[in-house]
Amino acid sequence: MKAVVVDSESHALSWSEVDDPSAAPGGVVMSVRATAVNRADLLQRAGQYPVPPGASPYMGLEASGVIYEIGEGVEGWSVGDRVCSLLAGGGYAERVATPASLLVRIPDAWSFEQAAAVPEVFYTAYVNLFVEGQLAEGETLLIHGGASGVGTAGIQMATRAGVRVIAVVGREDKAAFCCTLGADVAINRHEVNFADAVKKAAPDGVDVILDIGAADYLSRNLACLRNRGRLVIIALLGGAIGEVDLGEVMRRRLRIIGSVLRSRSLEEKEAIREGFEDRFWKDLVSGAIQPVIDRTLTIEEVESAQEVLTRNENIGKVIMTIPV
Repeated sequence: MKAVVVDSESHALSWSEVDDPSAAPGGVVMSVRATAVNRADLLQRAGQYPVPPGASPYMGLEASGVIYEIGEGVEGWSVGDRVCSLLAGGGYAERVATPASLLVRIPDAWSFEQAAAVPEVFYTAYVNLFVEGQLAEGETLLIHGGASGVGTAGIQMATRAGVRVIAVVGREDKAAFCCTLGADVAINRHEVNFADAVKKAAPDGVDVILDIGAADYLSRNLACLRNRGRLVIIALLGGAIGEVDLGEVMRRRLRIIGSVLRSRSLEEKEAIREGFEDRFWKDLVSGAIQPVIDRTLTIEEVESAQEVLTRNENIGKVIMTIPV
């Protein structure tokens, strides 16, 4: 089969012949039809995101396609079934192995491109908002990167859950788009200090912050929280080392939560899939919430696809199709 291979010195990408995966007991091999670009892929390409033990060495944290091979002990699935899956790696390839317990059957009306835009961002938004952040109806959410894949998923789910949403973005068109998804307020961080704007929109503070700015945003994020607020950090785009007034954290009973998805155990990922499906899958199928796709390219255009995220051009997901 072919997969996207990273040159260890130049970090250049090539669509090259590699060994085929095999179906482990309890797992399947998927023939990939579409995959998506995530920021973790950019970090992995740069050598800054070690591959978890046992995972595919190739990039790609989600994919859609058809079942190609079934491993020992797998029931309820057949070769040819249309599926999508969260992956620990390997989506940038013609075939990928994945545990059968992470498979989701693609609705008949969906395209492979639509299905490939779901697992990573919707699971990430779900677990960090509703499990880690304990976001509840009637609360207020501040979400950074509101026009990203995770952001567009999170805005829709939070709105569906009866939450007031404040989105922070980097362009006016992104702000406008977030409002079409249900955000009550959208702030262009290049035009105003986001913390000042948040305080105007929510004088008493927000209950939960979904953060990607890390160190650069830390003090401003804490200032935006109301008492007993929760700051959930899912990326380190603004640096990993920051200072915090622990006295303030204690007095106001704030919670700072660090979170990852890729390196969680299979059991945790199964629980996330089940929790998301129980609460929001019907809304996806009905169209009440939808994956947002910025553009679709081919796997041979992977350099261009990743550059879109590097330049922060996208609103929603960048999808890549795999030739049959």
